[in-house]
Amino acid sequence: MARTALTPVVLTANTSTADPAGTSYDATNSHYFTPTSPLNEYVIRVTNTTSSTKTVTVKAGDSPPASDSGQGDVVVSLTAGNVTTQVKWIGPLQSGRFMQDDGTVNIDIAASMTGAITVFSIPRNV
Repeated sequence: MARTALTPVVLTANTSTADPAGTSYDATNSHYFTPTSPLNEYVIRVTNTTSSTKTVTVKAGDSPPASDSGQGDVVVSLTAGNVTTQVKWIGPLQSGRFMQDDGTVNIDIAASMTGAITVFSIPRNV
């Protein structure tokens, strides 16, 4: 499966960031992002506009490099969003649990799910 890439929005210390619209889901192929630094942490914002409950799964990494991958996936359930868009925040995520051996983090989207996803990078080398 060829996953769709996400580009993390980098948060800058002591400033403000405009609220990005996010990327529409690719529920067929799901998504991935490439962490820019092992020091950074990542937070993912997901929404559900589908008329039924759906899930988003951050996949456990490969060991190595993810020494904590044995803790498993993180599965987040979002209730039906056809009346009010449902929003959840996932994280902060650390590479020690979710990094794949190709240097990416994989995120699975439930079949037929609609909404948007945004990855935020929180630099820790400030």
